[in-house]
Amino acid sequence: MTSTPRIALKNHPEGGYRFLPGIAPYSCGVVSGVGREIVHATLRCQVDWRTGFEVIANHLDADGCPRSALCAVELRSPRPFTFEGFAEFNASYAAVLESWGLFVEGVNPVARTNIAPELTPPREVSLFAFSYARPCESDEPTFVVAGAGELPEGVLAASAIIAAGDTTLGAITRKMAFVMDLMENRLLGLGGDWERVTAIDVYTVYPFDHALPDVILRRVGNASAHGVRWYYSRPPIVGIEFEMDVRGVRSEIWAG
Repeated sequence: MTSTPRIALKNHPEGGYRFLPGIAPYSCGVVSGVGREIVHATLRCQVDWRTGFEVIANHLDADGCPRSALCAVELRSPRPFTFEGFAEFNASYAAVLESWGLFVEGVNPVARTNIAPELTPPREVSLFAFSYARPCESDEPTFVVAGAGELPEGVLAASAIIAAGDTTLGAITRKMAFVMDLMENRLLGLGGDWERVTAIDVYTVYPFDHALPDVILRRVGNASAHGVRWYYSRPPIVGIEFEMDVRGVRSEIWAG
């Protein structure tokens, strides 16, 4: 595994969870606080992302949770952004989070995955799923690791893409291994491990089964019993070809 300096967890004083600080648009991941669990909610029907925040607000209210409990968001885009377009969207998105009062000392605590389905994409950026912290009787930690592609942690620059422009089998293997390192570093930073992972999601349009056993399945150990879900999609930025996210939760529900 690539050695990466460990980021210190920060507490969300009102959200019921802790988070790994990331970059302005999103955190690297979130983990439940004492007496809380992170619930993963998938929308039955996707809606545009701004309407999606209304759906989230209604759901949180119905479940007796404050808006501050929102800790992760999953978006679907019509197509990958340019780096410039991604920055522009992120500014609008972060402004909504700020209007909800979610930032902690100026830092965005909400994890995120944003990908572009290759087939039947939405007409505009849409909400696919979200996660939030709610009270529970168990202190077993639950967590969401934010999506990441083959870019070094905290870097958004085309020049830093691993094996940029190369989609041969060997290059895809390199990208997979790099992203797995990111996932593991974030997972360990949240105080978790692969044994607690309940969902492994892969986002790419390129075949990766040639490296699946060695690069992913053997590395995750018993978590491989849950399988790997392949979303035939592209990561959110042009030039990035392989993305993953993982989570470990007890409650998977439908919303909306």
